[in-house]
Amino acid sequence: MTIRNLAVAATAVALMLGTSAQAAEITVLSSNALKTVLEDLGPKFEKSSEHKLAIKFDTAAALKGQIEKGAAVDVALLTDGAVDDLIKQGKLTSRIALARSGAGVAIKRGAPKPDLSSTDAFKKTLLAAKSIAYVEQGATGIYLKGLFERLGVADQIKSKTKFVKSAAEAVAAGEAELGFTQIAEILPYAGAEVAGPLPAEIQLNTNFALGFSGKNAQAAEALAKFMTTPAGAAVLKAKGLEPR
Repeated sequence: MTIRNLAVAATAVALMLGTSAQAAEITVLSSNALKTVLEDLGPKFEKSSEHKLAIKFDTAAALKGQIEKGAAVDVALLTDGAVDDLIKQGKLTSRIALARSGAGVAIKRGAPKPDLSSTDAFKKTLLAAKSIAYVEQGATGIYLKGLFERLGVADQIKSKTKFVKSAAEAVAAGEAELGFTQIAEILPYAGAEVAGPLPAEIQLNTNFALGFSGKNAQAAEALAKFMTTPAGAAVLKAKGLEPR
C-alpha cells in the first residue's frame, strides 16, 4: 500500500470513529437539570470522538440571558421555551428535543416522607414544614411562586422560605426541611433523597432541548447524536429524566 493510500485509509477510519484532525472544542451551556447527564456522557463522548467539551452549568434562565448578551455557545441544553426564544432572536439556529423532567420534593436522606398524594395533602405538608427551599429564578421556582399563590399559602410560608442556589444541596446540608426542584437535580446529592414528585394535578413537567448556534456544526451534531442514542436515553432515565 502506498503512502497516499495509507493516508486515505487512516482518514476513512478516523471519520468512522468520529475522530481525526477535525476534533474540536464544543462550548456547551447547560441547565443544572442536565448536569449529571453530561457528567456521565461527556467523558464518554470525548473519548469516542476526540472532541472536547467546555461546559458551563446554571439555571436555564441565567444561561439564556448570557447567550442574549453574546456569550459564546455551540450547544445550549435549555428548556424548550428558552431555546425557541433564542432561535427567534437569531442567537441559535435550530434545535432537537432531548428530555422531559418532573418537579419533586427533596428531603434529608432517611427522614420521614411527607404526604404528597394529593394537592390538599401537599398544601398541608407545606404548612407543616419548618422550612422550605427552592431556586427563586429557576423554571421550577418561578412556577412554584404562582402555585403557592393559587393554593393560598404564599403568605403563610413566606417567613420559612429560603431562596438558594441548589434546593437539594440545601436539604442535604440541613439548611431546609423540604426542597423543591427538578427530580434530576435531587439524585446527585447523597445526603438528600426524593420524597416524591409533585401531585399529578399540579405537576410541572419541563421539556429540554439541544439548541445549536451553527458554529462547530459537525462536532455539535456529533454530540447530539451521541446523547440521543439508546445508550444516551438509558443514562437520561437513570438520572431522573424521560427521553423525548
